[in-house]
Amino acid sequence: MAAALQTNTRLNPINVKCRSLNNHSRAPSFRVRCAAASPGKKRFNIALLPGDGIGPEVISVAKNVLQQAGSLEGLEFNFQEMPVGGAALDLVGVPLPEESFAAAKQSDAILLGAIGGYKWDNNEKHLRPEMALFYLRRDLKVFANLRPATVLPQLVDASTLKREVAEGVDMMIVRELTGGIYFGEPRGITTNENGEEVGFNTEFYAAHEIDRIARVAFETARKRRGKLCSVDKANVLDASILWRKRVTALASEYPDVELSHMYVDNAAMQLIRDPKQFDTIVTNNIFGDILSDEASMITGSIGMLPSASLGVSGPGLFEPIHGSAPDIAGQDKANPLATILSAAMLLKYGLGEEKAAKRIEDAVFDALNKGFRTGDIYSPGNKLVGCKEMGEEVLKSVDSKVTATV
Repeated sequence: MAAALQTNTRLNPINVKCRSLNNHSRAPSFRVRCAAASPGKKRFNIALLPGDGIGPEVISVAKNVLQQAGSLEGLEFNFQEMPVGGAALDLVGVPLPEESFAAAKQSDAILLGAIGGYKWDNNEKHLRPEMALFYLRRDLKVFANLRPATVLPQLVDASTLKREVAEGVDMMIVRELTGGIYFGEPRGITTNENGEEVGFNTEFYAAHEIDRIARVAFETARKRRGKLCSVDKANVLDASILWRKRVTALASEYPDVELSHMYVDNAAMQLIRDPKQFDTIVTNNIFGDILSDEASMITGSIGMLPSASLGVSGPGLFEPIHGSAPDIAGQDKANPLATILSAAMLLKYGLGEEKAAKRIEDAVFDALNKGFRTGDIYSPGNKLVGCKEMGEEVLKSVDSKVTATV
């Protein structure tokens, strides 16, 4: 994982219940926050947003690990758990209640589980659980999404790719998160002059939006192996032409980073053909959404990948990239490791507590070294465990402060 933005400041209050998708940026302020704590300890406020499906299960496990690792490194956490997504819809009728957003924006960092489920599939768009994520990302202004994809030696055989292709893969995908076609205007469904329904969305990027995500990506690559691949569709899309122009212009400020460009369709193919060629990838919102999910399967399971969403100011949003998996919810089958590793990213990128983050990372690797596996990463010769037991094994390793072999 590579360093990115520190995001420990408050945002201005905004209304949450009724939101449009065309409200963008206000000038951010910088102010590091750390609440008063016991002598010799630092205290942080953490907003927990379990969400739906397996979300509450994995958040419960990750909370215990975060609390234990923090305690051992002189940190105290004040946790506030709030409903979002389908759970909030069932409780109060909106996907992101004002109280939940207020708790999130006033926290030092946010840990989210998963959102969505079949139950709400037929809801109107503004009443779908997933809108909570759009509102959180937009109104917290967390424009930089970091998604590491690393094939661990313990799990190389869980990858769907041949060992010689998957072994040694270690990349970071930097996804622009608050612009592009997911947020662009105009958008909608209407009727044309022939009386036929038409749907439309707008891929829109301003120069400053491209520049800021590109800088995060260049800085990330600089702290890794010095290679940055910018992914676009500049042979077809005007927004991508501007994207490539701006990224190329910034390259002169980072002479120690080797910049390359790749069309998104080729990138999707190359991720499968030769994923080790990639170090850091930067791309727009929709391409990053798709490519990072593709990259997750190279690692063996989407249940292994954490993510961090960061802004210039305000709390960061940390979450596993997997969905709510309603088909296994409540059955103790979920893999909590992506959420536990998201908690490690919270410590590292959100709070600047790298020792506690390293303690969690080492504990995860140690549990894997001992052969513990949830169903999604299980292979013969290992021990099949559920969500709770996997969490217990990670906790044991956190306590022992192992230095795991990765």
